[in-house]
Parts: sequence; C-alpha cells; structure tokens
Amino acid sequence: MVDLRTDKIWHNGRFIPWDQAQIHVLSHVIHYGSAIFEGLRCYRTERGPAVFRLRDHLVRLLQSCHTYRMDPPYSLEELHEPMLELVRVNRLQECYLRPLVLRGFGSMGINPLKCPIETYLIAWPWGRYFGQEALDEGIDAQVSSWNRLTPNTIPALAKGTGQYLNSQLIRMEAVVNGYTEGIALSSDGYVSEASGMNLFLVAGGKVVTPPPSASILLGITRDSVITLLRDLGMAVTEQHIAREMLYTADEVFLTGTAAEITPVRSVDRIRVGGGARGPITRQLQEEYFGLTSGKREKDYGWLDYVYDPKPAAD
Repeated sequence: MVDLRTDKIWHNGRFIPWDQAQIHVLSHVIHYGSAIFEGLRCYRTERGPAVFRLRDHLVRLLQSCHTYRMDPPYSLEELHEPMLELVRVNRLQECYLRPLVLRGFGSMGINPLKCPIETYLIAWPWGRYFGQEALDEGIDAQVSSWNRLTPNTIPALAKGTGQYLNSQLIRMEAVVNGYTEGIALSSDGYVSEASGMNLFLVAGGKVVTPPPSASILLGITRDSVITLLRDLGMAVTEQHIAREMLYTADEVFLTGTAAEITPVRSVDRIRVGGGARGPITRQLQEEYFGLTSGKREKDYGWLDYVYDPKPAAD
C-alpha cells in the first residue's frame, strides 16, 4: 500500500503533525456523514508547484457548507493562503489537496446544530487516478444499477461526504463486475455522471454533457473543459442524454480533479467509437495538461503558484 502521509495537516488555524489529526469516535461526522470536502490538484511546473483553480474550489466548499448550515469560521481569503502554505511546509512539488469541514463531537442524534465545526486542510502525493494507461487508452465502464439521488432529497450541487455512499455503490459494482468505472442514470433514466466524475459525449462533431437537473455535481474540471472547448471553437450543449447514446457516440470521456480527462473506450462491453481515445479527447488533454503544467496558461488565471502566490480576489 502506498504511504500517503505527509508531515503536517492544517487544523482550525494551525499546523499539526499528521498523526495528531484525529477525531473522537462519537463525532457527528462518523455516524451521520456530516462533512463537506473539496479535491484539488497541485501540479509541478517550471515555476514550482501550482494549485489549479484554488479560488473556485474554495468558493464551492463554502457554498456547500452554507447549504448544510455548517459555515466554518474562516473566509475564503483566510483559507487561501493556508492552502498554499500547506504545500510549502510539506515540501511538495505536486500533490492532491483536500479541504475538509466536519461536525465533531458535541451531542448525539440527527440534529447536528450543537456539534462543533472543525476545519482541516490536508495534502498528500497522489498520481493518476486510473493510471497513465487509462489516460492514453481509455477505460471500460458499465451503466450502474444504482441511480443518482432524486431532486429534493440531497443537494447534488453540494459536495457532502455522506452523498458519496451512493458513489461507492456505483464504483464497487463496476469493479466487482470487471469494469473500471460505473455510469449512473438519474431518477428519470437519463445519463447523470460516473461515481465521482462528470461525463461528456461527442457525436457528429458535437459535444454534449448532462445538465444540472440530471443530479450532477457542477465540477470544476467540467467547467474548465467547457471553457476550453468553446475557446477551441467547439459548441458544447447541456442536454439530457439517453443511455443508448453512450453506445453510438463517437467519443465518451469523464472529467474530474482526480480523473482529470479520462476517455471511455467501452460501455457495457459495447465499443465506443473506435474503441480508443478519440481526437477531441486527445486535443482536450493536450490543452488541459498544457495549462496545468504552466506551459499554456493563457489568460484564465487558473494557477496559484505556491512560491509566487497571487492574492485571493475580493
């Protein structure tokens, strides 16, 4: 097993040793899944480590917390610099970053309002989510028997830990059945997203992706890809996607901070397109990794250089 440990974790305003980042067994989060998190990548560049779309992730973190009535006592600006400092104190050149806001030990029962809110910032080394081969050659996916949650049950736009029980069921089912990943449908039978990734489909030169109403998380990488596609002169449409469109598509790919841009070469043992990474997926990967490496930054302002930081915008 890969050792993910680093030296320090940020907890409620100060850095503590990795092994001291512990919570009580009666913490509300353990029993009821009451936590909000984000996932970010810090990439190696010629100017040193750089965090990709830090501000956007922190905005979503705080919005998710607000939805669940668990606002941390820190503003975006008060979290921005510690995120960069976390990379520095752990002497990392590239890593995965996880801000985590949770309800700790205070009282038992469903009502969480008397439980203290704790904030952690964590970093660890993490390579390609599915491996480099998956980025080059694609993965095999199945349509899951587990649907995404229906509207007005759990807020899909909030990134809460408890919601990922559904994701675990989708992913485990796929792995046990011999696939790499599962693709979930919404409650009305349209394509939603993968276990922890958004989905795009290319057909007839057009790129489509499910809308927010399909119970998806509005991914930061998803937004990055939409921006890149439009700047490349390709139209992107948000629309409901019927399951069978996955089989007849020219290309299917998944996006997410961990998975980055991962092509899907087959769905339910049915070959997608030529059964390999398609030209649009390849072009997007080139643009995306060019940006994250600092070699094609353009004017997006998506990189926060750890040793040459820019202030958080107001």
